[in-house]
Parts: sequence; structure tokens; C-alpha cells
Amino acid sequence: MKSNFVLGIDIGGSGIKGAIVNVKTGEMTTDRYRLPTPESSTPQAVVDTIKKIAKKFDWKGAIGVGFPGVIQHGVVKTAANVDDGWLDVDLEKLLKKSTGSKCVAVNDADAAGMAEMKYGAGRNNKGVVIMLTIGTGIGCALFTKGKLVPNCEWGHFCLPGGIDDAEKWTSDAARKNFNLSWEEWMQRMKTYINYIENMFWPDLIVIGGGFAKKLEKKGLPFETRTQIVPAQLLNEAGIIGAAVAAKKHS
Repeated sequence: MKSNFVLGIDIGGSGIKGAIVNVKTGEMTTDRYRLPTPESSTPQAVVDTIKKIAKKFDWKGAIGVGFPGVIQHGVVKTAANVDDGWLDVDLEKLLKKSTGSKCVAVNDADAAGMAEMKYGAGRNNKGVVIMLTIGTGIGCALFTKGKLVPNCEWGHFCLPGGIDDAEKWTSDAARKNFNLSWEEWMQRMKTYINYIENMFWPDLIVIGGGFAKKLEKKGLPFETRTQIVPAQLLNEAGIIGAAVAAKKHS
């Protein structure tokens, strides 16, 4: 791929967002364009939405896509928060057939992490860095010496005390479902982050997703062994990182 410009796509639970990215500088060269995620988030419905975004930009070049699940060699392997019809779908082939463009698909948290490591809060850090995207769900990305270890689905860890899915207990959706106060939610967050610390002994944890803004304003009301910082690219990280992945793997 010779061009430094890639269409980055971030597939979310409520919206599918895209923009053209200059992967040399890490800057979006267009405004972000968002369409609602189809209510029946089947593979074809989602791909049709991505095709509309590509058409919006009159795009003919490479496309990078961040998907909320495990991606192995372009194939979807988990579908915890989307339609079960995604399992074992070759997303890259489906997108190429629909759009006519070369497409690269990666886990959405991995995409956000790649953007933060290249252009944001993790830039130049050669230690063990963990990116946690905390919003409706929990996404995770792990880097060591600047290299990605893909598909770390730690949002679904079992936690001490019989908690069989960390995301359902700790995420912002859990806060709303359980009607938690800020103090109650932070106690759960402390349990989760301390568990991550004890499992992996990271040098840095970067917090993205909706919780990043809360972290900037309030800070964490509990102590951690690890330095914890908010993501710098915020809502643009998934789009930029997907574009970076497409450039890297093409």
C-alpha cells in the first residue's frame, strides 16, 4: 500500500464511525462520519453500513476496520455483543467483495491501543503497556516492547468473589444496570484494575472509552501500583488505529 491515506472504520454497539486518516501523522483528514449500527447487527447489515460510509467519502483505497470481538486472520471468532451470525465470518473478504477495496480487520480495542501507542499516551513506551477501553463494555489491548499481543479479551475475566464476567460487573453498562453510585462503581473498578495489575505487572495502563473523560476530571479515588493515564486520542483512537492496522498489514 503506497498511499498514506486510509479509511478507518470503528464498529460500535450504537454507531459505526469512519474518517480518512493520514497514517503518517495520525491525523484525521476529514470529519468523522457516523451512521447508526443496524438494529439487527448481522454481517451483511453492518457491511452495507460500512459501504455507505465509504461511498460518503467516495473512497476507493484501503479500509481498516475495528470490530468488537476476536479477529484471527480476518475471521471473526467471538461475538459477545453482536449478532451470533458473525461467528467464523471472514470479515475482510466480505468487505472486499462489498466495497471492492483491500480491507484489514482487527479487534477494536487492539485498534485503539495501536493508535495510542503510535501517536498518543503510550508513544515511545517500550515496557508492558495495557490499554483498557471502558464504556458500555470493556476492551483490552496488551503491548510489550511496542509490539501488540492481539485479542486479549480481559473484559470477560472471572474475578475473585465468584464474578464470572468482569464486563457485566464493572463496565459503564453495569453501573447503569445496578444503579451504582460513583463510590460503589469505583470499588468495582478498583477490584478489576488491581486484578489486571497483579496478573500482568504492567508499566503503564492507558484508559480509553467514556471513562477516560471521567478519569481526566476526577482522577482515580484509589491507589494503584501502576501509572494510569487517560487516552489522548479519545473517540478518534479506534478509527485512527484501524487505519494504522490496514497500513501495517497490507
